[in-house]
Parts: sequence; C-alpha cells; structure tokens
Amino acid sequence: MKELSKDLDSYNYCALPLARYASRPDETKGRLFEEHESKVRTCFQRDRDRIIHCGAFRRLKYKTQVFVYHQGDHYRTRLTHTLEVAQISRTIARALMVNEDLAETVALAHDLGHPPFAHAGEETLNECMENVGGFDHNDQSLRVLTSLERKYPEFIGLNMTWEALEGVVKHNGPVPNPDPKKQVALAALQKQTDLRLDTYASVEAQIAALADDVAYNNHDVEDGLHAGLFTIDDVYELTIIREIVDEIRSKYPNIDQEILTYQIIREMIGAMVEDVIEESQRRLKALNPQSPEDVRLANAPVVAFSEGMLERVDELRSFLWHRMYKHYEVCRTMNKVRRVLSDLYEAFKADTQLLPTEWQQRLLQESNGTEAEHCRIIADYLAGMTDRYAVREHERLFEPHWDLR
Repeated sequence: MKELSKDLDSYNYCALPLARYASRPDETKGRLFEEHESKVRTCFQRDRDRIIHCGAFRRLKYKTQVFVYHQGDHYRTRLTHTLEVAQISRTIARALMVNEDLAETVALAHDLGHPPFAHAGEETLNECMENVGGFDHNDQSLRVLTSLERKYPEFIGLNMTWEALEGVVKHNGPVPNPDPKKQVALAALQKQTDLRLDTYASVEAQIAALADDVAYNNHDVEDGLHAGLFTIDDVYELTIIREIVDEIRSKYPNIDQEILTYQIIREMIGAMVEDVIEESQRRLKALNPQSPEDVRLANAPVVAFSEGMLERVDELRSFLWHRMYKHYEVCRTMNKVRRVLSDLYEAFKADTQLLPTEWQQRLLQESNGTEAEHCRIIADYLAGMTDRYAVREHERLFEPHWDLR
C-alpha cells in the first residue's frame, strides 16, 4: 500500500476524541495507488464519499431486500437498508469512541456487490457458476471497489484505504482459508496488499456487521407486518417483542395498530443497539486494547450482542425464516426471478453478441481466453443490474413481440 502524506492538518481532525483502539486517519496503512489527499476531509471521509458517488451505490435503490420493487413503494430496498445500517453504525461507533467515518464507510459498502432479487439472485448466480468457482456477494462488493467502478484516469476501482478494504473483507470475522476460484477479488487484492485474513477486523468494521443484523431483523419485521405475512399477535409470541408490546400497551392502551408497529420497531432497534454498546464496552474493558492491533489479534470479536440478547435475536431470525423468507408468496416471486437471472446468464454465455457493446469489449480485453474469467465478467454484468433492468433485459431477449409491435 502507498502511505499517505501525514503533513495535512485534516488528518488530525476528528469531531470527537477517539479511544486508543480506534482507527485513526493519520495512522492509515494507505491506498493501493498513491494520490494527493484532501485538505478538508480525512482519508476515511473520502472513502465514504467515493462510495456515495459511485454507480453501484445508486443502483441499490432498485435492488430487492425482500420484496421486489414492483410490489410496493414502502418496502425496504438495498439502498434504504444500507442507509439504516450506516446510521446505526455511526450511533454505535460514537458510543464506543471509534471512527464514525470508517464505520459508515464499511456499512455503505457492504452490499454493493449484491445482485438483483436479494438472496435468490445470489443463489441463482452461484448455481450458474458452480463449475467456474461460484458467486459470493461479499467478494463481489470488493470487486466493485477494486475493479468494476472506473472513474479515475490513474487507476481502476475507487482506490480505498487499507482499513476500508479490510473492513469490507473481514467485517464478519477472519477469512483464514479463502477460495481463490470463488473469492477472485480477494485473491487479486491479496497479491497487492496483505489484509491479514487470519485476524479480526477493526472495531469499526465489526460495528458495521452488527448494525447490519440490527437493521435487517427489525425492518423485515416491519415490512412483513405491512405486507400481511404475519400479524402483531403472531410476533407477540417472540420474547423480545412481547416484552416491548406489553410495555407500550400499558403506556398507550388505545394505541393505533399501525402506530404500534412503528413503536415496536423503534423500541426494538433501541434495545438491540443499547445491548451491543453495553456488551461491547464490557468486552473492550476486559481486553483493554491499547491500539487497533490489539483488537485484530484478539481471540474473539469485541463487538457483539450479549448472550441474553443473542437468544432473543436468534428466536426472531427463526421466526422470520419460516414466516417471511419461506412464505409461499415470497417464494413464488423468488422462483420467477431465479428464472430471469438463469435465463439471462445462459443466453449471454451461449452468445456474447447479445451483451451490450461495452461488455463485449470487456470480454475481449479481460477474459484472457479462460472460461472462468469469461463467466465472471458475465456475472459482473448481471450482478450490477437492478431488479427492473433485469426484468426488462429478460423481456427484450425472450418476449417475442418486445420492440417488434
């Protein structure tokens, strides 16, 4: 990695004091490619801003979280989910006295590589590419950051800091034995810089991972209730929700059901966030890290739910799995969209002239004549699609009367 210049006053800037174990912008390990830094923004602020301005981030607006875009305007998308994760990350980061900008950066980047149609899309691409390594959305997010976004004359990718890249790769924990055929972006990056895959990531990256859990568990309950997949009486059986509902109803006995739903989610997010902060503070106090390095070398994550909260969260996850993700209406829609992606993949693989011109050029210039790289570039095109663009492409290719009327 190229070290950043340390002579800018901006590197000493921080809105709040940082703990010793926090990631400091003036102590960054640098970027892959040397460049002049901003005089008014730290390197982590620039990382965040580059993500917000990239095309992959904007496309999250029309990518599925659970409900496909045409099913309603009020359900979460990948973009709104990502913004909720970022907001929760900043809250926890401030409470733990670590770098809010880096925590937000990892949160904003964590789903950039998700294909259309949520996990059904990822599973479909993984099945299509089974013979050439498979597909993993986490590695695809890294591929977006290091290869697919092309906005600068000096380098490809967004040239993120080492700490941001480490956070994207290891926010869910160490990655001691990556599969180079499936995690192609990680394999390529490891040749350029050592991300120390057998260690934990920074506190900031760990915060982003827990914020993701808090966000999707709560907004999936809200979206499921609004979609009528289950009722408040159904979720009342869950320990964490029963405790919250009893307290709300004792305070507001005549509360409207819709307002009750919002209040449940508000209280549940608050309870989970407070638990993460308290448990993380306890772990940090026990470890007593004097630097970010001490956090990386710890034998367990320092950001986590308490055992009691984890039991409640696992109970909630199980409920959502059976009552929402496996609900027949959701499964019917996901079955349809699986066919959309698999049809497109097979069509483009069989005849690359069906691809847009710029993607045909990429195949000629970058596939190196190998089937694996050939299929990977097709997957890049598909993974970058929004839900509605994928549906439109499918109609263009397979609807006999499309554009012929």
